[in-house]
Amino acid sequence: MALGTVTDAYELRFDAGRICLDLLATTHPEERFDSVEVLCAWIAGAGLVPPGTPLAHADASWLVAFRELRGRIGQLVRGGPHPEPWPSYDIALAQVNDIALAAPPAPRAVRSEDGTLVRELDHPPECAALLGAVARDVLELLTDPVAQAGLRECEGDNCPIVYVDTSRGRRRRWCSSEVCGNRERVARHRRRAALTRA
Repeated sequence: MALGTVTDAYELRFDAGRICLDLLATTHPEERFDSVEVLCAWIAGAGLVPPGTPLAHADASWLVAFRELRGRIGQLVRGGPHPEPWPSYDIALAQVNDIALAAPPAPRAVRSEDGTLVRELDHPPECAALLGAVARDVLELLTDPVAQAGLRECEGDNCPIVYVDTSRGRRRRWCSSEVCGNRERVARHRRRAALTRA
């Protein structure tokens, strides 16, 4: 997969309502983090760094670290609002708590060429700082009763994406109305058409 050729609607989506859930969505329908370049595009797209932040120092160890954190997030989020005290859940929670201790990249405001203020970082961020920001996001999600009440898993066929439902009436059914919702509407139409022909 080359950057700039993203055509699949599932590519690097940022619509789950939380950075940690957007990270979790990078496994569906297949592994998205298949290169450091894609990971860097995700980091920028998720807003973990200001636009244009150099990430040339990222390497394969970043891929491993982000995938490991993503696995822990999956264990925690799918554990529900009142998880049973399972050793694997508690281990994942302890690991995420440890990752969250790293200070996030510190932005500063500077004047751009046209005089407006823009965000930038003093220096390229370290992997631990970026992981720490994502880990803090999942800890905030897990300890916020309102966000917890809005956690949903997509009702689309074979779609495991978890999102925060902030819709009016909390009746959102799909991770994306344009992707899974559209597939469901097309399938429903085909079923009705097949019944009419029968």
